[in-house]
Amino acid sequence: MAATPNEWFHPRGDLARDGWESVVDTTIPGWRHTGIRIADLGAGALTLPAGGIERIVVPLTGGCIVDHEGVSTTLAGRRSVFDGPTDVLYIGAGTGLTVRGTGRVAVAEAPTTVTRPTRHVPAHAVPVEVRGAGRDTRQVHNFGTPGTLDAAALIVCEVITPGGNWSSHPAHKHDEYIAGHETRLEEIYYFEAAPTRALREAGSAPAGADAFGSFVTYSSNAGEIDTNAVVRTGDIALVPFGYHGPAMAAPEYDLYYLNVMAGPDPEREWLISDDPRQTWLRDTWSAQEPDSRLPYAAPTGSSEGEAE
Repeated sequence: MAATPNEWFHPRGDLARDGWESVVDTTIPGWRHTGIRIADLGAGALTLPAGGIERIVVPLTGGCIVDHEGVSTTLAGRRSVFDGPTDVLYIGAGTGLTVRGTGRVAVAEAPTTVTRPTRHVPAHAVPVEVRGAGRDTRQVHNFGTPGTLDAAALIVCEVITPGGNWSSHPAHKHDEYIAGHETRLEEIYYFEAAPTRALREAGSAPAGADAFGSFVTYSSNAGEIDTNAVVRTGDIALVPFGYHGPAMAAPEYDLYYLNVMAGPDPEREWLISDDPRQTWLRDTWSAQEPDSRLPYAAPTGSSEGEAE
């Protein structure tokens, strides 16, 4: 049966539930290994029960306080997702939490029966990678990847694509298990967009600008999928299988996404296969310089978000 166009794409608010702006979990048909929750905390604290779920709390805008295991951890956060990495809090399975404050927050989730210890990853310890070259340059914050965090199943990172650039490019997949080459991973893309940093710093970004980018998925042998969506702040794309990419930032707007991945394979690894028709693109990067606009970091003299 042919895939319904954009059936795995959810505009902001489409998945609202229980005080959260968006909730992705195993109640979505065909979804098994990952989850995400998005909320603005100004309306009050939100509580998640203990159970067979590991979580990473990620401040998006501002900071927050996380109550867990009889203690409270303050996450300083940041002014916006385009101001470099934030500190995050990993909480292993079997532990509940309450998150409070005035910021905007994401909670990445994965069902698991394996318990790993709670860990606070400070912003200065987050590896910041400038990946690609030329118009394929993007910035990756690897706070929840295997080399940084000892999680049971979760693989989580952030990507900033500056205006006019492409990321998740070349298109790739991770939907079959080939030991040492490819792992099966569901993937969530949570998006935000804003006028470019240059426009913001110059004070020339118009109020109410319709910041957007675009995102594409297409079918592989694992299944049929067809997403071709304009993406804005708060939108979510799910990738259960198939090739995905590119994510494209319009020239006037920076694009951000939070990636949440997990899967059924014994190894917790991000191993991918490029679309063989596109993998040649990687060879062009050696002849180009990385985009000099990156890496984005917090503006000099600015304060991070504050939790209340």
